[in-house]
Amino acid sequence: MLYKKKGKPEVEDIVLCTVKRILYHSVFVSIDEYENLEGMVHISEIAPGRIRNLRDYVTEGKKIVCKVISINMQGNIDLSLRRVPLTVSISKMNDFKQDEKAEKLLDIIGKEVGMDLKKVYSEVGFKAVESYGSIYAFFQAIVEKGKQVIDELKVDVKLSEVLFRVIKEKIKPVEVSIGGIMNLRSFNGNGVEEIKSMLLKSKEYDVRVTYLGAPKYKLEVISKDYKTAETSLKKYIDLITSMAKKFECELTFIKND
Repeated sequence: MLYKKKGKPEVEDIVLCTVKRILYHSVFVSIDEYENLEGMVHISEIAPGRIRNLRDYVTEGKKIVCKVISINMQGNIDLSLRRVPLTVSISKMNDFKQDEKAEKLLDIIGKEVGMDLKKVYSEVGFKAVESYGSIYAFFQAIVEKGKQVIDELKVDVKLSEVLFRVIKEKIKPVEVSIGGIMNLRSFNGNGVEEIKSMLLKSKEYDVRVTYLGAPKYKLEVISKDYKTAETSLKKYIDLITSMAKKFECELTFIKND
């Protein structure tokens, strides 16, 4: 990628690396997000337990996600592969893939206005990274907030128009989905109406309810972020739990993993 940070990462930072050399007791990597920066992963930091052959775990040219564990006075950077949780590693790799796609899109936009990628970076790319952390995050901000995001960076008029049009066409808003399975049962004479009233309350909290066959219902909340989705789902579950007690209904809810 064209964009590289200057300086060095800090201890505890999670960094994306490319394996360069594999020795008997260590692996040397380039730290991809920084200019001309290398680090070392000692064999003890590759994986738990005894390792007979490092090549069973890493391969030259492949990308790995590491944690910065120390930087000495000479500036040498020690990294760990084994201390990075799988979920963190997956998230970091996904971020990289998103930024790769975003840079390719930036290249396409540049060609449409007669600029190479380097020129587009100087016009808008570096400003976008400084303000939003990444090109992809900048694109998402455009989708969510509109053209004002571009205008705030004082971008060339022609580039601004093409950028906004292409991003609106190609980038979709980020959505997250959470939910689970609810079992709701009533043995009362007017139980059908009571359950119906409980299910109708879902609209107030943007919870989608899908009938799976009595007494099962699928609940789902789609939102821009997990916090908002979690809040909506919790408020709805709290409400119908209270209603279920009032109506003497049986209710259980199992959230998806």
